[in-house]
Amino acid sequence: MPAEQPHPKAVGRPPHLSLDAIIAAADRILQTEGAEKLSMRRLANELNSAPMALYYHVRNKDELLLLLMEAQARHIPRPELPEDPRDRLIALSIMLYELLADRLWIVQVLTDDDLVAPSALWFVEEMIGAAVDYGHTPEQAVYIYRTIWYAIVGDLIIRVKGKHRRSRATRPSYEDQVVTGLTSGTHPHLAAVADRWAELNVRDTHRQGLAAIIDGLLRSDEIAEDR
Repeated sequence: MPAEQPHPKAVGRPPHLSLDAIIAAADRILQTEGAEKLSMRRLANELNSAPMALYYHVRNKDELLLLLMEAQARHIPRPELPEDPRDRLIALSIMLYELLADRLWIVQVLTDDDLVAPSALWFVEEMIGAAVDYGHTPEQAVYIYRTIWYAIVGDLIIRVKGKHRRSRATRPSYEDQVVTGLTSGTHPHLAAVADRWAELNVRDTHRQGLAAIIDGLLRSDEIAEDR
């Protein structure tokens, strides 16, 4: 009886994996565990596969993150925007904030790596265009956009992460405990709101805050002097 011949090794991409499946699994990890937990090994475990099998589809983690951000950006709706430049800039800023608040991993990626999704750049184009239409130079418009962007990212990192942390906490945060213990003799203004500090800190004020920042930027005399 002839010896059994070994089956030849398959060539090409493993049939049980697809790029769509890889992106979907990576998105699940990012949404539930955060960007710092995503690795090719962690993703392979999620897919019940070997890490090397993933490299048939993506070269590295950076390429995977770019594909993920592009997939998210392509599904962002393009709403009809207000004609008024100030209202348009506020609408875009609030929309960007709320989209990122639901996808906090994108903020982590954008602040940790030099990555950008080209399909999302219409946000930047529209925001700069609104500032130009208001009467600012393109250079000033970039400054206005960047200031809004920093405000959005900073607010999300502090407010959204703090909200998640508080939702898991079983007792007041250390900050809340410290503020509650302050006296009017040393910190009169903090002591006046100490009993409401925790509640004031978790209020969702991003819409009012962005509108106030934008009004200040658009009407700033300091920017106007640079024209």
